Amino acid sequence: MSVIKAIILGIVQGVTEFLPISSSGHLSLFQHFLNVGGEGSLLFTVLLHLGTLIAVFIVFHKTILELIVEFFSLIKDIFTGKFKFKQLKGKKKMLVMFVFSCVPLLFLLIPVGGGEKLMDVLAGLSEDDSILAEGICFVITGILLLASTYVSKKKELTRSVNTLDAFAIGIAQAFAAGFPGISRSGSTISTGMICGVSKQYMVEYSFILGIPAILVANIVEFKDAVQADAEIEILPTIIGVAVAAAAGVACIKLLQWILKKDMWKYFGIYCLIIGTITIILSILGL
Repeated sequence: MSVIKAIILGIVQGVTEFLPISSSGHLSLFQHFLNVGGEGSLLFTVLLHLGTLIAVFIVFHKTILELIVEFFSLIKDIFTGKFKFKQLKGKKKMLVMFVFSCVPLLFLLIPVGGGEKLMDVLAGLSEDDSILAEGICFVITGILLLASTYVSKKKELTRSVNTLDAFAIGIAQAFAAGFPGISRSGSTISTGMICGVSKQYMVEYSFILGIPAILVANIVEFKDAVQADAEIEILPTIIGVAVAAAAGVACIKLLQWILKKDMWKYFGIYCLIIGTITIILSILGL
């Protein structure tokens, strides 16, 4: 892993994590064509996600601090008998909805054939020599983005997340976590929009929701990397993470502006195009 490759992959991660075009899918494609593979590449990918996690903390630090304060207040309400689910609102409601959205991620920990977790089996899609799965997932992302654009034009999106919304968003996040090419931000924000949730609310909800998922992925991957004796170069990794964080901050701001300008559909068109090209390249064996 050269420094130049690390910078390229850091930019790709920072840009694609927050724009709804799939960071895992683009990283998988770039690693494929830059000839970066193996256990070390998977660990490097997870560490780049840590860089974008830093970007979330930078942009949404005020909201995150409010959520921490409300978390302790919520715990107090539970132990003093003041907790009432139907009366939840504001940041307390958001916290509880996060729990519902995280439940579907547990399905990725289900053991499948050979004792491997479902998450590990799906991770193999981004490590193999084919990019067919990435292409198909890009197309799925494009369809979802265009569908949410259509819905947003048919009805006004003004409300916050309710229980059913939260679970649906969680299912979208689980699919994005398992399949390279399905955008986590794109799928979760689009699912929320289809359910009728405000666009700007979904941006904040989606990116903060990603914090526990990214942390768990980092913990699991570090554990697997230690067991597999994966090697990674320190300097390129540090540079890649820093670049991913900087690009991430810029792209969160850009995404908020894009939603205000109603340009969401263009990402759907892009994903359909890149997905189709990727499928064709895969079939041709390029």
